Amino acid sequence: MKIGLLTSGGDCPGLNAVIRGAVLKGVISHDTEFVGFRNGWRGVVERDIIPITRHDVRGLAKTGGTILGSSRTNPFEGEGGGPENIQRMLDEEGIDAIIAIGGEGTLTAARRLHDEGGIKVLGVPKTIDNDLAATDYSFGFDTAVQIATEAIDRLRTTADSHGRCMVLEVMGRHVGWIALHSGMAGGAHAILIPEQPQSIEQICEWVESVRDRGRAPLVVVAEGFTLPGMTEAHSHKGLDAFNRPRLGGIADVLAPLIEERTGIESRSTVLGHIQRGGEPTAYDRVLATRLGMAAIEAAYAHAWGSMVTLRGTDIKTVSIAEATGSLNRVPQDRYDEAKILFG
Repeated sequence: MKIGLLTSGGDCPGLNAVIRGAVLKGVISHDTEFVGFRNGWRGVVERDIIPITRHDVRGLAKTGGTILGSSRTNPFEGEGGGPENIQRMLDEEGIDAIIAIGGEGTLTAARRLHDEGGIKVLGVPKTIDNDLAATDYSFGFDTAVQIATEAIDRLRTTADSHGRCMVLEVMGRHVGWIALHSGMAGGAHAILIPEQPQSIEQICEWVESVRDRGRAPLVVVAEGFTLPGMTEAHSHKGLDAFNRPRLGGIADVLAPLIEERTGIESRSTVLGHIQRGGEPTAYDRVLATRLGMAAIEAAYAHAWGSMVTLRGTDIKTVSIAEATGSLNRVPQDRYDEAKILFG
């Protein structure tokens, strides 16, 4: 079997570990031939293909980013886009199947290609946001949480030195998992997530409570958080290739409001793409490797249209439709658990 690998959407730590796990499993267990599509679905549409050998993946598990490159290209657009053109390209190149490593946008496109054109495709869940349903955790999330937690630790010392309120914005799109985990780990005094809108009055009440105890308030906010009256998450960066708004900047909105209402000097920090960079944690290296290996077994089981997933500590296979049909949101009980620590 000849399999094409691609990494699409926003990059995250652990992508290279998936590639390594898949290639080693395929070569050792099945004598599989591998190629890579460069820059995600763009490489599929533009037929930008490179060979991948066992030598090419040597030592990749610890390396951040992706050796294949990534993009947010929509595979249904462009001269070579759409199921018919893609299937013709695969036939001409002798490629039997595609393993798409990506998040919500990538896997939704993979599902459409399979459902509408019969493309033999498998998915591997990748997102630092941990927003994909049907998997307990996705690789990249643990690393992002660790990076955000280190940022909280650093902000705390400068906040204490000046008696300031610090508002740290983390990624997550429309879910608050990074904010919840990093906020709890770093001892944040308030955690603001999309699933739980809070009024500016409540936020300021928490901030003032911290100030009254002689501490410097530290607020962690997910980029998709909204205040009452906001009809959508804050965005001033336009749309991506899938017509989704590029979120970011809510911390810059909140900090002046907090300072105006409490009189506490406040500063905002948007962590941004730092969360995507650097070496993956040990947990993400192991999870990514296991998912890559499992994807090869799914290919030889002809489980097309499926995604490998983590359930508890076991790797399972589910339909891509199940994974992309809804978001993995922070449940009420998890937020209530953290809320005890606010203020």
